[in-house]
Amino acid sequence: MILQELVKYYDRLVEKGKLQDEGWESVRVSYALQIDENGDLCRVIPLKQEENRGKKTVQMPQILCVPARIKRSVKIIPNFLCDNSTYMLGKDKKENPERAAECFKQSREMHIRLLQNLKGKAARSLRNFFVNWDPEKAEENEILAPYLEEITGGENIVFMVGTEYVHEDNECREAWNAFYTDTTNAERMRCLVTGKTEPIARLHPSIKGIVGGQSSGTTLVSFNAPAFESYGWDGAQGLNAPVSVRAAFAYSAALKYMIETPGHHLRLSDQTIVFWAENGEDDYAELCSAMFGEETGLSLDDLNELMKNLASGREVHWKDGMLNPGEKFFILGLSPNAARLSVRYFLQSTIGEFAENLSKHHERMRIVRPPKDERVTLSFWQLLNETVNQKSQDKKPLPLLSGDLVRSVMLGLPYPDMLFSQVELRIRADHSITRGRAGIIKAVLLKKDEYTGEDKEKKEALTVELNEETKYAPYVLGRLFAVLEDLQQAANPGINATIKDRFFNSACATPAVVFPQLIKLSQAHLKKLNPGLAYHYSKKIGEMMKKMEQDYPQRLNLQDQGIYQLGYYHQKWTRKKEEN
Repeated sequence: MILQELVKYYDRLVEKGKLQDEGWESVRVSYALQIDENGDLCRVIPLKQEENRGKKTVQMPQILCVPARIKRSVKIIPNFLCDNSTYMLGKDKKENPERAAECFKQSREMHIRLLQNLKGKAARSLRNFFVNWDPEKAEENEILAPYLEEITGGENIVFMVGTEYVHEDNECREAWNAFYTDTTNAERMRCLVTGKTEPIARLHPSIKGIVGGQSSGTTLVSFNAPAFESYGWDGAQGLNAPVSVRAAFAYSAALKYMIETPGHHLRLSDQTIVFWAENGEDDYAELCSAMFGEETGLSLDDLNELMKNLASGREVHWKDGMLNPGEKFFILGLSPNAARLSVRYFLQSTIGEFAENLSKHHERMRIVRPPKDERVTLSFWQLLNETVNQKSQDKKPLPLLSGDLVRSVMLGLPYPDMLFSQVELRIRADHSITRGRAGIIKAVLLKKDEYTGEDKEKKEALTVELNEETKYAPYVLGRLFAVLEDLQQAANPGINATIKDRFFNSACATPAVVFPQLIKLSQAHLKKLNPGLAYHYSKKIGEMMKKMEQDYPQRLNLQDQGIYQLGYYHQKWTRKKEEN
């Protein structure tokens, strides 16, 4: 299913002229070597351009459409018309001149073989270059010498004759197409993706740009050990799951396009997320990127309005066109696993349903904000950050949690249990309930109530702001603890450690053990205050004690501890909001 949709998307991109047909791909190229008809080097042309990356402007290689890359690991396999300096010049920084010489030798043989019958100027010039070039004299070449340090750092190189790229010459393109589509010796089987009997790819293309993946690229489909092979297909590689050469090229080209195109991907923890619309229009993907929290220049209020309109089934205006809420949309989460890619999830629905589920998530997360917190909504990354110890060197959230969170939100499923438990662990360790953590507790419990139908009294505590009417014991106790803490701080200005530092966790877990001590301690604090302030705190404590229609609970389960923490958070920040 995943490969089929990627192949369909590739076909849409080809129809729209955004990708070339089979055998060609977009590659970042740093330098062009300009040569004359004799094959002599005339000029080295840097191809890097300035690109905006967030708030920074960086020099990035140009993206050119060149012959498709050949997958290689330790084997020496040259690419046609575009490769690094090891294959094109026989020079690199790896201090292995014998291997570099062999790479150039095989590249020379390949280019001469494919170009030998061509009579055009571009083909003759490049053929002469490979015949005449001596890698041992590269340092002596006055034209190449100023660029040698940079050009031998693994950068991709192409050739130019005059002002034209060799890889854009029609005669050279035809020679490559004939070579690439030659399937004389290929095994023919029924392709699992297209259903047609076609030449099967033994090795699938590598995908570069996956966060945490190998720089040489990672593979989505591969069989390189007996443990991964089917019975009777030992050493058969891709024949274990037959995918045609064209389908393998198509799905990898679609993935590469999304990974290299802004607005089609984002990175979250250890995963790279790509997304696309079935019709191939970029506007849908760019809107999804904005929905995930990427900067697009659109205000959060306007974005929320767009999401609400999509969720209600209305078309919305985005950039230069109209977006249909019924358009089929796909979200694919990928993570590296050694030299392979692991599929974390593959979500498919309409853009309208995804927008609806995300809007409902934001509504569940809505809670009173501290005065200086101007964020309207919290992104996935900000939520995951609430589960991480900010004092540790490794601030990455749990990999499994990041994938489960995206899946549950975008499909409208219950939140992962791990999210709630990790937030509770951080609250106990830090003695701190942030806006994000309180929002997560509220959202998780509200979503759970949709599926389990918890009692009404408990749901009364899951509000945006302080609920002074509810008598639900854990919520009232959380509010009471906040008042007792404020009382202590009023009685002892500038105190270093409050009751929150000493008793917060135990009061949350075993109220019957701790609260009698805290109430007794509060009487000593009240004596230190002036009569007016003492009356104010006595009245608030008395009002909350009246709401307790039962004895202090001996223990609170994990959900009630979350409600206790919500009561504490509401009491703290609703009061401070009113004061400000």
